[in-house]
Amino acid sequence: MLPIWLIAFGLLNLNQSTRPVSFNREIMPALTRLGCNQGACHGKGAGQNGFRLSLRGYAPELDHAWLTREYGGRRFSPVDPQDSPLIRKITGQAAHEGGKLIQVDDPFHRLLTRWVAEGMPGPSAAEQPLQTMHLEPAQWFGKVGDSMPLKAMAEWADGQRTDVTWLTRFTSSAPAVASVSVGGFARIEGSGEAALQASFLTGVAVTRAMVPFSGPAQKMNFSSKNPSHPIDSAIQKHLRELNIPVSELVEDAVWVRRIHLDLCGRLPEPERVRAFLADKNPDKHALLVDELLATDSFNDIWTLFLSELLQNRQERDHDVRGLRGVRSLHAWLRGEVAANTGWNALARRILLASGTVGEDPAVGYWTMGIWENKPVESEMPGMISQAFLGTRIGCAQCHNHPTEKFTQEDYLRQAAYLSRLKIDRKSPRQGETALIPIADEKIQTGISHPRLGTFLQPRPLDRSVSGLELAEAGSDPRVGLVHWITDPKNPYFAKAMANRVWRHLLGRGLVEPVDDLRATNPPSNPEVLDLLENRFRNSGYNFRDLIRFIATTDAYRRSSSTLPGNKTDDRNLSHFVPRRLPAEVLLDALCQATGVSENFPGHPVGTRATQLPDPAVASRFLSTFGRSERVTACACEKTGDVTLPQILFLINSDTLVEKINNPKGLLRQLEKRLPQAVERADSLHWLCLSRPMDAATTREIERALAEPGALADEVLGDLVWSLLNSREFSFQH
Repeated sequence: MLPIWLIAFGLLNLNQSTRPVSFNREIMPALTRLGCNQGACHGKGAGQNGFRLSLRGYAPELDHAWLTREYGGRRFSPVDPQDSPLIRKITGQAAHEGGKLIQVDDPFHRLLTRWVAEGMPGPSAAEQPLQTMHLEPAQWFGKVGDSMPLKAMAEWADGQRTDVTWLTRFTSSAPAVASVSVGGFARIEGSGEAALQASFLTGVAVTRAMVPFSGPAQKMNFSSKNPSHPIDSAIQKHLRELNIPVSELVEDAVWVRRIHLDLCGRLPEPERVRAFLADKNPDKHALLVDELLATDSFNDIWTLFLSELLQNRQERDHDVRGLRGVRSLHAWLRGEVAANTGWNALARRILLASGTVGEDPAVGYWTMGIWENKPVESEMPGMISQAFLGTRIGCAQCHNHPTEKFTQEDYLRQAAYLSRLKIDRKSPRQGETALIPIADEKIQTGISHPRLGTFLQPRPLDRSVSGLELAEAGSDPRVGLVHWITDPKNPYFAKAMANRVWRHLLGRGLVEPVDDLRATNPPSNPEVLDLLENRFRNSGYNFRDLIRFIATTDAYRRSSSTLPGNKTDDRNLSHFVPRRLPAEVLLDALCQATGVSENFPGHPVGTRATQLPDPAVASRFLSTFGRSERVTACACEKTGDVTLPQILFLINSDTLVEKINNPKGLLRQLEKRLPQAVERADSLHWLCLSRPMDAATTREIERALAEPGALADEVLGDLVWSLLNSREFSFQH
């Protein structure tokens, strides 16, 4: 018996049986829907069992040739279409390693046999291309056991709409929450959220399934019934929809430590914490945020943030800048951060840089991204998109993006903006490397399609306009690219950075990974991301304004202590999710807590890890704890994972022991100021953990000090070691 969805398709499409079969709109999607052109089958580079198709159908003209002309056209029989070898294989009538894919006389079988009978027509340039795709419903609230058929609609460039559900490939981001059958029949399996994804040709669309957690309505422990901050209002609404309770606000002492580490990469001084706790001003949280945003330490931490994003390092294959170039770009970025330059202005300066690395430090961004003997347009489009737009388009350099609308042509057209750039590499002995825009107007702006041979002019990724319309004739074509990237209407620019900043403060982006914005990877809370994007754009892309907007929310002040109803939640902001401190911040905190600075080769004494320009500076600690090497634009280079080598390093490291026992270290300084060992122990707690020593620890310290032959230095040294090895110290919580 045929599935219901196939019967429905047959009834709805009886009136279409007389029109010719379209290779572009029907045969190609059918091959994708059946999995024939996937990487695990005939879509792999070398094909399979002598038969090859382009990966997910990115090259229909090649697929048509391979299907109809390879091996003398033996795959199909126009005289008797149903006896075609390929059709017999996929219907299970002949041996096929991929097994039986369709039934005889089902819609796919009828489509293929009709196409063969009509002479197997190929791609037609006269057909309108796919403009966009819609999946209905766009959002689905339900309960466990509910089911619903999804409907996929293709909208073509001429405005016509077609139901393509039966030719669409469906997947679910969370099958344990909501599953979807091959025919688009969705079913709710459990509580939570899932993105039901549909792909057809180059189009993708998503239905967001939301299923409240079972049980009585949860208590929402917000600071007010009607939160004044729009971010908190959006979070409260979302948590109520999912029936997830929210944790209480964290104690002020923990919040002070949290905000200092995130904005300055420094532990707060004990006196600062105690003063904050004694302050009765209801606006003290916002005032402290403003105070920290104005510090040099914030400039350091945000310069580090941008240096990682822009991959400031010595070149990976042909070092022409050296350490001097790395330091010059770092110093320039720090100056821009201190001046509070907007992200749009900073992006324009970087993306339009030209000249030598000595004349313009921003040229270093280009020299780092281009391999030796490679043209500028080879890798830079993917690198720029990932850094400035939060999108991964690198795979589209060779084939259409597997989970997004971007095609190989889209990639090449973006690369065309860079077609009039030349990099003149020189060794330091010969002179300075330069990025040179080619001003010769006789040279056309564009790039040749490697497969089709056609000449492609620049065009933005969203295909809105021709790129040449965005720049004056004869000027550097990059002007058009930068105009589109920084345009307030750009759907990615502000959103990508807002998501990165949110992740810096909350530990997880609203979209994860943060450099993978796409329709099939929706945000955990779209309303919050929209608020952040609009705030960032409307403020003139002001980093400090956006950070203040986030840091003054209740969401940022949430406790990391969980409740029975939100213990497993790590994406809906019902509680603060603890995370290990970044490598540079953790090392600086260890130095601060012991009163002994780290010595970095080639840098002045007292230089902090968060101030280092070069990620190649020798440091066993930073390498062990996962600093970014800045080799790629991927945010995955820097992780907060806890590993066994890290744990062993803190337990056994000579470096840590030497800092604790240093005669000029903090223990000796406290000994001079505080005669009582218990007082010194309490002071260590304030510095390391931003809180007083609790009663149980006080009793334990007093007991240890009372032991026969006990030495205060040894007891307090052991205390410092235990504090620095605690999760409370090494985690943001």
